[in-house]
Amino acid sequence: MGALLVRLRAGLLGDVPFRRYWVGQGASLIGDQVRMLALPLTAVLALHADATGMALLSACGSLPWLLFGLHAGSWVDRRGRRRQTMLWADALRALLLIAVPVAFLLHVQSMAFLVLVSFLVGTCTVLFRVSASTLFVALVPQERYVEASSLLSGSRALAFFVGPGIGGYLVQWLTAPFALLADAASFVVSAVALGSIRPAEPLPAARARGEVLEGLRYLRTVPILRASFAAQATVSLFGAIFGALYVLYGTRVLHVTPADWGIILGPSSIGALAATGLARRLSGRIGVGRTLLLGTVLFTAPLLLVPLAGGAHAAVVATLFVAEGLAGAGSMIREIASGTIQAVTIPDAVRARVTAAFSVAGSGLSPIGALLAGGVAALIGLHPTILLATAGGAMAFLWLLRLPLGQLRSVEDLAASAPCVRA
Repeated sequence: MGALLVRLRAGLLGDVPFRRYWVGQGASLIGDQVRMLALPLTAVLALHADATGMALLSACGSLPWLLFGLHAGSWVDRRGRRRQTMLWADALRALLLIAVPVAFLLHVQSMAFLVLVSFLVGTCTVLFRVSASTLFVALVPQERYVEASSLLSGSRALAFFVGPGIGGYLVQWLTAPFALLADAASFVVSAVALGSIRPAEPLPAARARGEVLEGLRYLRTVPILRASFAAQATVSLFGAIFGALYVLYGTRVLHVTPADWGIILGPSSIGALAATGLARRLSGRIGVGRTLLLGTVLFTAPLLLVPLAGGAHAAVVATLFVAEGLAGAGSMIREIASGTIQAVTIPDAVRARVTAAFSVAGSGLSPIGALLAGGVAALIGLHPTILLATAGGAMAFLWLLRLPLGQLRSVEDLAASAPCVRA
């Protein structure tokens, strides 16, 4: 234990501002996992929502990325004061979530109100995340980007592991609407952590014609960013189709039971947690570029096992178990490598706008993929749609093969690949 504490103090966690930021983000991530369970359960158990209502609730959480993502990035870059924007976003999200149990206490709850809360929380999340990318580089020296990304991604993996269990306990103990208070509290912790640090932020960007699309234009000029963007969009679109139908396919076609799902889904978070340290070592050994390629392949290819699963029930469960574990590890490796690449190659003047473009390619495509899933499945059936989704996602790595990934080993190599950063 003493040796571990010495290593932590010698690393980024020994830096007080970064440690406070890391603790705040970790608390918020766990709270998010509670909300992902408590919000839909509030709709199902307390408001007796139907399938249409549930689809609308799910879509409205990510719709703000599609509607406002690029504009939010432009506004944040031009305004500056990113930490202040993040503080306001945390405060508003806490108040919005507190409003849900208050509405139940006052007997004015409704599905429309819950959908509105989901949309507004999603909008605040857009502002928070596009601001966070600039605050990250203000807190972390360039040579420690991989370490910092690993720490933050480790918090996310830990949240995936413990969050659903905490959420389930709180829903059972407090009921679903009141379990949302835990997520509200996590935003308060995040706000307190942000309020206790004073990083030197970059100056605001000047207003310019066409600034909303500047993020997209910039990433087109840097090959690694352009390929990463295309790969992320591919993964996100086909992943949304897969995600919308995965449980339905597993339950109806593969006859997976609720108890089986508890076994199957666990390895995803375990694999992600285990991969946080591995990604850092891989980046040092094979380079950041090849680590991104490996993570993309490992994240998507194992899911091809899902439409191929069959035979005895135990074999089906084992197959899905392995697919989830490998995909979880690949997801985290890919996330850490991608985060490092973006931190190094994006200049501060357009950082929020480029981050917003990447987020639109990710979260913004989720509602589109979910809608496509229903239409395609109705047209060709569940199994062909799952096969199409996994095969399409597995092709994402092809966008990266055109790059000289072997030459993108270190943060210095990455900086040299982006002339605006090097200057």
